[in-house]
Amino acid sequence: MRRNVPFLLLMALPLGGCQGWQSALDAHGPAASSLARMFWIFVAVLVTVWALTMIALLLSLRRRRPADADPLATDPRTERRMTITVSVAIGLTLLTVISLTGLSYAAQKVLFAYKDGTLTLLVTGRQWWWQITYEHSESNRVFTTANEIHIPVGEPVLIKLESSDVIHSFWIPSLTGKMDAITGRQNQIQIQADRPGIYRGQCAEYCGLQHAHMGLLVIAESKEDFERWREHQTASAIPPQDEERQRGMEIFLSKPCVMCHQIRGTDAGGKVAPDLTHVGSRRTIGAGTLETTRGNIAAWIVDPHGVKPGVNMPTIQLEPDEVQPLASYLEGLK
Repeated sequence: MRRNVPFLLLMALPLGGCQGWQSALDAHGPAASSLARMFWIFVAVLVTVWALTMIALLLSLRRRRPADADPLATDPRTERRMTITVSVAIGLTLLTVISLTGLSYAAQKVLFAYKDGTLTLLVTGRQWWWQITYEHSESNRVFTTANEIHIPVGEPVLIKLESSDVIHSFWIPSLTGKMDAITGRQNQIQIQADRPGIYRGQCAEYCGLQHAHMGLLVIAESKEDFERWREHQTASAIPPQDEERQRGMEIFLSKPCVMCHQIRGTDAGGKVAPDLTHVGSRRTIGAGTLETTRGNIAAWIVDPHGVKPGVNMPTIQLEPDEVQPLASYLEGLK
C-alpha cells in the first residue's frame, strides 16, 4: 500500500481539450489541504537548512591559516568551539527530523480520519481504465460507469479500491493523496470536494503500456445536481428515435461489441469493458484519451490501437457505411 506523500512541486496538466486540471498544491478538499500544508512546511524547512549550510560553507572558506602554521597543530579554544557547534548542529538536525516526522504523521491522521458519509463507490482499476460502481442498499439504485466520478460538494465519499489485474494507484491530486489498488485486496480512501469543479485524476503506479492514458475526472456538483445525475444514471438507455441511430443500435447488437460492453435496456450484457449505457454523457472516452464527440467515437471504433496502442479492445470489422450510424448511436447515449 502506497502512503500519501506529495512529491511533485507542481503538476498542472490539461486533459485533451476537456476541462480538468490537476495540481497537488491546488487543494480543494480537507485531505489535499493537509498534504499541501505539509509540503510547503517541508519546502520552507529544507530551504532554511540549505541556506544555513551554504552560509557555514562560505564562512569556513574565508578562514585562512598563516603560511607558516603547523597543519597538525590544534587550538583548544577552537576545538571546544567546533565541538559545541557540531553538537548544536546534530541536535537541531535531530529536532528537525523528529518534527517533520510528527508533521507527516499528523497529515496521515487527517488523511485517514474518515467521516461518516452517505455515498460509497467501488472503484476497480483495469488496464487501462477505471470502473466505478455506485453502491446502494437498494439494488435497483446500483449502477456502473467508467472513468468519471460525480460527487456532491461538501460531503465525504468513501472509495473502495480494487484491481482486476496489476497494481494501480488512485490519485486525485486536488482532493486527496494516493492509494494503491491491489489485486485480491481492498483498500479504502475518502475524498471530499469543498467547492464545485472538475478535478482530474490518474493512475500513479506504472501499470503497463498505456499507464499514461489512464485518467479519470471527478465532477463535484451541488447536492441537487448530483441527485439528478444519479437518478438519470440508474435508468436504462433510451431507445433511439431517428433512423440513423436505430440502424446504429442494430449494428452494435449484431457485432462482437455485446460480448464485452453492456448497455442497459438492450441485449448487450458484457462485463469486461466499460458500461456504455450513458457513454454519450461522459466528457471523455478511452479513460481521458479523447473528448467525447461523434468523430472521436468513430475514430476509436475504427482503430482503437491507433489512438491508444496496446489497448485491450479488438479492432471490429465494419463496413464503411456502418461507422457513422454506430458512432451516432453511441454519441446519443446521454
